[in-house]
Amino acid sequence: MHPRVSVITLGVTDLPRARRFYSEGLGYRVLRGSDENVVFLDGGGVVLGLYPRHLLAEDAQLPAEGSGFGGIALARNVASKPEVDAALERAQSAGARILKSAREVFWGGYSGYFADPDGHPWEVAYNPHWELDESGLVKFAE
Repeated sequence: MHPRVSVITLGVTDLPRARRFYSEGLGYRVLRGSDENVVFLDGGGVVLGLYPRHLLAEDAQLPAEGSGFGGIALARNVASKPEVDAALERAQSAGARILKSAREVFWGGYSGYFADPDGHPWEVAYNPHWELDESGLVKFAE
């Protein structure tokens, strides 16, 4: 068995709003199999799923209530500092709330954070220590 992440599902309070934010606002491509109950987005090698929060909690047998930091942040790496700035601006224009403006960070890179309409935190980062392939995926030496 090869360890990998295939799908990341975000519990959302308003599925049509979340679909618009990610597809129209951020440019994610909606995948086949999406309908009025669930949305699947092309996450560049990982499927990003959007599903009603209360149903996701029910499926996992967890309480749906809760707010604040959930102990996880999603991240997108880009090839330059200006791309970080542009991605944060696009997210904000689409309805995201900027959590941390882009800046130099302690590990030598440049990053900032936004929250999607449901409060899920996303980091956008330029990491000069990592190489990205032609499709934007992080390349690691074997």
